[in-house]
Amino acid sequence: MIIATAGHIDHGKTVLVRALTGVDTDRLPEEKRRGVSIDLGFAYDTLPDGSPIGFVDVPGHERFVRNMLAGVTGIDFALLVVAADDGPMPQTEEHLAILDLLGLRQGCIALTKIDRVASDRIEDAKDELAILLDGTSLADAPIFPVSGLTGDGIPELKAHIEAAAAAHAEDRGKGQFRLAVDRCFTLSGAGLVVTGTAFSGAVTAGDRLVLSPRGVAVRVRAIHAQNRESETGHAGERCALNITGSDLSREVVHRGDWVLAAPAHAPTDRIDARVRLLASEKRPLRHWTPVHLHLGASDINARVAVLDGTNIPAGGEGRVQLVLDRETVAVHGDRLIIRDQSAQRTIGGGVVIDPFSPRRGRRRPERLAFLDAMEREAPAARLAALLEQSPTGVDLTRLSRACNWTAEEAEALWRQADMVRLGKPDAPMGLSPGHWQQLVEATYEALRLWHDRWPDQPGPGEERLRLSLKLRYPVDLFGAAVLDLIRQNRFARDGSTLCLPSHRPALAPEDARLWERLQPLLEADDLRPPRVRELAEELDLDLRKLEAMLARSVRMGLLYRVADNRYYLPDTVRRLAIVAERLAAESENAQFDARAYRDATDIGRNVAIQVLEFFDKQGFTRRLGDGREIRKPSVEVFG
Repeated sequence: MIIATAGHIDHGKTVLVRALTGVDTDRLPEEKRRGVSIDLGFAYDTLPDGSPIGFVDVPGHERFVRNMLAGVTGIDFALLVVAADDGPMPQTEEHLAILDLLGLRQGCIALTKIDRVASDRIEDAKDELAILLDGTSLADAPIFPVSGLTGDGIPELKAHIEAAAAAHAEDRGKGQFRLAVDRCFTLSGAGLVVTGTAFSGAVTAGDRLVLSPRGVAVRVRAIHAQNRESETGHAGERCALNITGSDLSREVVHRGDWVLAAPAHAPTDRIDARVRLLASEKRPLRHWTPVHLHLGASDINARVAVLDGTNIPAGGEGRVQLVLDRETVAVHGDRLIIRDQSAQRTIGGGVVIDPFSPRRGRRRPERLAFLDAMEREAPAARLAALLEQSPTGVDLTRLSRACNWTAEEAEALWRQADMVRLGKPDAPMGLSPGHWQQLVEATYEALRLWHDRWPDQPGPGEERLRLSLKLRYPVDLFGAAVLDLIRQNRFARDGSTLCLPSHRPALAPEDARLWERLQPLLEADDLRPPRVRELAEELDLDLRKLEAMLARSVRMGLLYRVADNRYYLPDTVRRLAIVAERLAAESENAQFDARAYRDATDIGRNVAIQVLEFFDKQGFTRRLGDGREIRKPSVEVFG
């Protein structure tokens, strides 16, 4: 368990931590000289069972709230420190507001310096604290009068902390490993060391991780967890990681960076969150207000785009999109704090809903419905709500990354869900059974309407049919629906086109009469039909009229346009393709050239080249220098 002190400057936080642990957390020379905590300090203690607990001693001066925030976003237990002689002071109120905004419910209050005041003053201070705590997440936290100098009350406070630590339930193994970096230094003989709070998951010496958001690959050489040498580090522990990497140096690591498992490396500069504005604010939080965002150990300039209404009133809450000046890493459920543009006061805080907010359409009804579903607390309920409101499917990889699930955790959730899983193994999509059936039927209806509108054509290509639907389905989902319809014998595929099995393209009467005269001429010369001009002369037709009829025949699937001046019957094309397959099969390297093809078909050099170039365009063959290879079986390309 990680405990953080909080409270006003000079209220005895550092002295109290020293009384509890025996460790002086003021480590900087300036802190020693001035007697003021400037940056984060750390101390560790051991429970009776040998388990370590960590203390983060944060600075209390208003000028160092930024440093204070770097230490409290990932803690488990708050130790609010208030001097009995002063009572609650401005930074007491701001630190308490920060703890409340972070939703921290585990904690207690240390009423320090009781050796300086009379007993009635202690009671008055308790009453003041009760008023201050009322309505906050620490309203029911116990108050312990103590003195860090005399030791009065320290045993009782320590016993309470130890009991809370023993009862603290940690999800030690859940999620991808994420550590928020708050310090970085080098050690002689060891190299670069980063320290911080492990927000989730576990790490083992030898693991390969990523320094994010920069994307630098690192390897963990050694680990100190809770100030002890260890082979592993877990969520809820203070960890020091000795890391190495080819592109790693002290200059590229900064407070606010993350060291995490590679699947969790997903930098973002737009975050959807639910934010609560402090009741003490004099003005509402308006759209596009500039703020300082504190998340993990980072401090990032950002703009607030209000999603619900036009503003958030003082004491109220609402959903916002945070548009960041630079990238960071966040996951669903991360707590955050926002301060005003000048970083002088805390104005609100909240929780991340979706770390991958879109650049456009952030207030569209379907996007807001997506956020409604993402706010469900239980993972199974969250997935069920997303499936229900997403007719075009849920990107399961994106959802898993947004929620920081491991592959095993995600797979267990997918199996439990009432869901149809489709798409590529590395990019799965999920659909509710109802939405899947809706997609299948919409695809069938779209093809039926196509045939009604163009009865003389064989059918559309797959992509053209997909784009004709009202909803924009991902290519993989639509392809799965088409394949399902083909398996049910409700669709048929003829080369690159789709049609209903019962559909037969019908020529207009005039074209039908002309086709009866044209077809024998195209069949007469076997593998080398006449050119278009020769056909026009033979039929005594206007060239343009014949070309228009030939184009309509191509759309119907009756002909292939092999070259500008030559049209082939499908059966002729299939026979020519079979010759190419035979030549490739007989070759030692599975290739053939234009000369061999010319000789095998006896259609002449120029026509042979036209046919082979047509095959290349159709995806049947691929040219490699002077030769060609077969890319797909002819039956797959030409039916």
